[in-house]
Amino acid sequence: MAAGASRSAAGRAVSFAAVCALSLAGSSLVAGCSSSDEPDPGPDGGLVSVTTMRGAFLQASEIGPTWAAPEESAAPAQTLVSFCGATSTPPEVPPGAELVSSSLADEGQTGAQTLHQTALVYPDAASAQAGLALLRTVAGQCPPSAEVPATVTADRNEPAFTETAEVRELNEGGWTGFVIVRHKNYEAAHPGTADTAVAVLTSRNVVIVDTYAIYRLDSASASPNFEADWQRLVGSVVQRVG
Repeated sequence: MAAGASRSAAGRAVSFAAVCALSLAGSSLVAGCSSSDEPDPGPDGGLVSVTTMRGAFLQASEIGPTWAAPEESAAPAQTLVSFCGATSTPPEVPPGAELVSSSLADEGQTGAQTLHQTALVYPDAASAQAGLALLRTVAGQCPPSAEVPATVTADRNEPAFTETAEVRELNEGGWTGFVIVRHKNYEAAHPGTADTAVAVLTSRNVVIVDTYAIYRLDSASASPNFEADWQRLVGSVVQRVG
């Protein structure tokens, strides 16, 4: 499995939809696991602050009891995730933004779920649109499929796999942009799958990059709730910002 989802550090393939349903039972919350206590966008001409974006990120306790912040995330990451997957590197952060991020994971023995929430907070809406355009250019260069041979290094042991990538337009709660949906299948000798959605959306002076991934070990079938799960996660964050 990949470094982020190795067999020794793999997590439970629990459906987020089920976790979300349990956490919302008996409550009046809507749109995923979002809170009714939405942060105030602030009086500065409708611009969104860094503080607001931090408050909009989902916390582990809001998703489920098996989710937690990875120990290595004590120092917030100042980079983006890979858009195209396979062996591609993450895109550079578009200039002019203050980056805030939060990572969560649900780890166990037969699978894992990860959520990386990133916000690029710009001084104005025009700069945010320019940042989105640069990231869209990166997404447009993702190959539709890639075959990667097995990798064995000092810190990584991953079987051979095939990964596909599809870029779709996305409009969520007035936030517009795109989502890259990736599906990874490992070789038959080491069955496993990984489904990843990288949602890139902008509104006002902010670009968010939310990445949800679910890994399944010893199974050749993808997660049946993947599409609904990443949409709930993204919808929860954008609803909080408004």
